[in-house]
Amino acid sequence: MKNNVPTILVVNDDGIDAPGIKVLIDAMMPLGKVVVVAPDSPQSATGHAITIARPLRLDKVHIYPDVEMYKCSGTPVDCVKLAVNKVFKGKKPDMCVSGINHGLNHSINVIYSGTMSAAMEGAIEGIPSVGFSFADFSYDADFSACVPYVKMVAQQVLEHGLPEGTLLNVNFPKADNIKGLRVCRQAKAKWAEEFDERQDPHGRKYYWLTGKFILNDKGEDTDVWALENKYASVVPVQYDFTAHHAIPVLNNWELDEINSDEN
Repeated sequence: MKNNVPTILVVNDDGIDAPGIKVLIDAMMPLGKVVVVAPDSPQSATGHAITIARPLRLDKVHIYPDVEMYKCSGTPVDCVKLAVNKVFKGKKPDMCVSGINHGLNHSINVIYSGTMSAAMEGAIEGIPSVGFSFADFSYDADFSACVPYVKMVAQQVLEHGLPEGTLLNVNFPKADNIKGLRVCRQAKAKWAEEFDERQDPHGRKYYWLTGKFILNDKGEDTDVWALENKYASVVPVQYDFTAHHAIPVLNNWELDEINSDEN
């Protein structure tokens, strides 16, 4: 830690004006020096997208007193990359926290989430990182029940760090009284997508994505179970996507039997 005062990068995907990021900023300020780099507009469900086809802009803004803040024209992952390279100038922060997202990022949603992708990019950079999400999409969501747990998790990460290649996915239920934190595994689930077909005034078809969350996991050690039972879920996530258990299976395939013709 720099001068014994940790530096904390705060990012999100709902945009720099979202109420959830203000709650996260307030929760982090007693723990260290807060620097905010967040999208200038909502970037939900952008996953780990980065911007390569247009220039990025990074502008300093003054929204909250005594907080160094920048708005970025790119994705949540762009925000982390620019923060490390341009704001911190290669001197990485002690922690990266993302959120608090308006809406859950449990189970399979971690793949699509801009909130979690920002935290994942922090972890890829070697920064202990956490994504926080809350089961309320409304703009005026009441995050007060989440705040003590946000502070607790962040304090523990600052004190102990995280295993290499790991970040945390923390989700909060919409409940007046959260029963506590549960360390969980990610529930096995998927989205059954549907596309609502419509027509514009010119007679051309367009589609709105809809769908249903399909849970195929009855375990009581999952994030879905915890949230349904009014616990906050804490899932350790890794960015190494290797299916290690499948390597022995593939090694039994005849993948080395092709011999090139020799002329």
